Formats: sequence, structure tokens, C-alpha cells
Amino acid sequence: MKTFSATPADIEKKWIIIDAEGVVLGRLASIVAMRLRGKHKASFTPHMDMGDNVIVINADKIQLTGKKRSDKNYYWHTGHPGGIKSRTAGQILEGEHPERLVTKAVQRMLPGNRLSRKQMTNLRVYAGAEHPHEAQAPEVLDVKSMNSKNTRS
Repeated sequence: MKTFSATPADIEKKWIIIDAEGVVLGRLASIVAMRLRGKHKASFTPHMDMGDNVIVINADKIQLTGKKRSDKNYYWHTGHPGGIKSRTAGQILEGEHPERLVTKAVQRMLPGNRLSRKQMTNLRVYAGAEHPHEAQAPEVLDVKSMNSKNTRS
């Protein structure tokens, strides 16, 4: 028996919508990363973009466990000497772009190569409940009901 390796003609992409309200960030990110890579499919091929298109709504209502809201820092560098800057997860959630928290979490759960950068283009994250992808007829994936640990009150 030969090992199956998918070709571009074999790839079938779906659209999935996930409501992030009340869901723990890390658990959501791992599910989204798995869907983006296509590891949930029996025909998974590591070198092909097999994953689905994922829409995450209500990213501003994501939950963090423990004291991560105040203790977890995100760093970046301006490029100038002494230009390291940081923000806490709480500051990002309360700021202008709370969806960046989800995007970074998913990005860091994917391998750091060209294929994962291509797969990240299949992720759309929105802070509110509105999104412009109704025409794609996305299927709803209920992350809350998958495991009782996925939610925080």
C-alpha cells in the first residue's frame, strides 16, 4: 500500500466561523491552528495548504486564565537603540486592536516557515460580532461545547 500524498486538485477548503466569547485564548488558538494546517482531515499532507478558512468573531471577549491579563507581556522593538517596548495582554485587549492577541497566539502555534505564513492568510479575526463573509456560508464550530475547560466565566 502506498502512502497518500495530496495534490492541489485533492484539496477541499471549507469556511468555519468560531465565536470566541468566553473561550480561553490558548485553547482557542490551538483549535484554530489545527484547522488552519488541516490536521483534522484524514488526507493531511504536511507540505500542502490543506486547512480551512477560519473566521473568529468576538475576539475582544476572549478570556485569559490566572493573572495573564496583567502579567503576560508582548514585546517588540522599534529598530532604534534602546527601543524595546511592551504591552500587557490586558492593555492590548482594551486597546484599538484586541484581535491581535488571537492572531499572535495562533501564529505562534504554527511552525515558522513559508507554508505557515501562507496558512495565516486563511485566518480572519474580528473584534466584534460582525464580519463581511456571509456570502461564503461558513459553518459554525462550537468550541465551548468541545470541552468544559475551554470556557471561563
